[in-house]
Amino acid sequence: MNYKQRLRLRIVLWAIILAAVVLTAALYRIQIVKGDSYIVQADKQYAKPATGLFDRGTIYFVSKGGTLSSAASIAHGHTIYINPKQLTNQDQAYQALSTYIAIDKDEFVRKAARFDDPYEELVRKVPQEIGEAIEALSITGVGVLPEAWRVYPGGNMASQTLGILGENNNGKVEGRYGLESAYEKVLRRSDSATGLNVFVGIFSGLRDNVFGSVKTVTGDIVSTIEPTVQSYLEKVLFRTDKIWDPNEIGGLIMDPRTGDIVALASLPSFDPNDLSLVKNPAIFSNPLVEHVYEMGSIVKPLTMAVALDTGAVTPDSTYEDTGTMTLNGKTIGNYDGVARGQTTMQEILDHSLNMGAATIALKVGRDIFADYFQRLALGQKTGIDQPNEARGIIGNLTTGRDIETATAAYGQGIAVSPIAMARALSALGNGGYLVEPHLVSSINREDGTVYAIETERSRQIFKKESTDQVTRMLVRAVDVALRGGRLKMEHYSIAAKTGTAQIADRTTGGYYSDRYTHSFFGYFPAYDPKFLIFLYQIQPKGTNYASDTLTDPFGELVKFLINYYDIPPDR
Repeated sequence: MNYKQRLRLRIVLWAIILAAVVLTAALYRIQIVKGDSYIVQADKQYAKPATGLFDRGTIYFVSKGGTLSSAASIAHGHTIYINPKQLTNQDQAYQALSTYIAIDKDEFVRKAARFDDPYEELVRKVPQEIGEAIEALSITGVGVLPEAWRVYPGGNMASQTLGILGENNNGKVEGRYGLESAYEKVLRRSDSATGLNVFVGIFSGLRDNVFGSVKTVTGDIVSTIEPTVQSYLEKVLFRTDKIWDPNEIGGLIMDPRTGDIVALASLPSFDPNDLSLVKNPAIFSNPLVEHVYEMGSIVKPLTMAVALDTGAVTPDSTYEDTGTMTLNGKTIGNYDGVARGQTTMQEILDHSLNMGAATIALKVGRDIFADYFQRLALGQKTGIDQPNEARGIIGNLTTGRDIETATAAYGQGIAVSPIAMARALSALGNGGYLVEPHLVSSINREDGTVYAIETERSRQIFKKESTDQVTRMLVRAVDVALRGGRLKMEHYSIAAKTGTAQIADRTTGGYYSDRYTHSFFGYFPAYDPKFLIFLYQIQPKGTNYASDTLTDPFGELVKFLINYYDIPPDR
């Protein structure tokens, strides 16, 4: 080893010794000189479980004039806590804090006595200015932590449609139910972890730099929900619920030409700002999307459209109504069992005759009838932007049994979600097309650009001539037959139909004789509809028929929409 090599080695050794001395001094300063200070800071850092800060995109409602209003956004404030082992004067601390926030003294004393716990939470969601004022007091043992939380300014409004937030197994905030879940990848932000250790942050950044990160376009979402219409629908449902006391009630208002949903609601609902009031988490689900029901006679207009479209009947056709019929060993009949004799197609809809619907469906033929219902997507998901959508149950139509075709023709024996039913019925008002029902119209990206969500009509199911014929029949049914023409409007044509379905008894395999699902749909102005309204309720009390329970709520919504949107008369 020559002189230069020995010199370099000595320099390296002295550098190592110097570094060790500096490190030892630093450790001495941290552990001995500043130990107490760092212990306090550590207590503050790790006192609170991961819960405080996150960011997330906003969900907007949009008014008829295009004005956006917040449906879900982020609020910022503070959490106030105490570290009992650092609290030097409980009474003074309590007196100082109670000037700014409401605290029960007994509860405060109990928490202050837990000396083995460095974090005892006092109050969450404290407004920012109050939290800053408390922090300025510099009370030993009192901590103020920044906090963010989701706020829903409308309270219960559209709660099932909007959804809620929750923490996943990794402690990150994510959408649960509703639009919060359906648009999770758009709404979430990269820092949506509720807590983040600095070293985790460092190595997370290293991982992204080395391996690359998956980039997701994020932003705010603009819903199709019109807040005034949504509020009015909910008020109508609430009043109807008070009168008939159903187990469940819901409704939606949509544009049958585009699939835009301007209002969608069900009861019971909840306030996403205070989930402590929720007793049963099933209330978070959206029954208009996630549940299926036997819908009853609102299916008859679709059956009529199939029969007209295939040429099995014409508007002038008649049939012999015998009141009952027996198929595959089972007897079915009209709601009253009464035979009408020679009966027209119009009377099938006017008087909601089961035998008429069954007769024309069988005349169409089992296979062709089943094919139409499959093309109407009654057994499929609509693709609406909500999670957990249910598929309809229409498998009975492929059994090859006449009884299944006959009962499906008047809405029994098959089960469909309200949103799928509304989509199929929209085809009667838009010339025979299926639309894609949706709740979001655009995404306002973080980079300032706007992504418009385009939807397209699918293939045409019915010829326009067929749907026009059904529309004329439904208008006449409203003007003349439905509760004696009570719903008729002099200057507006309305196409509508009621539905009353028996509820299946899962124990016996039959149907309850005193439990019903009521439904009601209609579109207006009938020959160029701006809106389709769909209402339903499960097991209302006091009457058997939907015409008794839902005609007036439907009429009230029609009049409101005509006035609110200033829809011109069509007759």
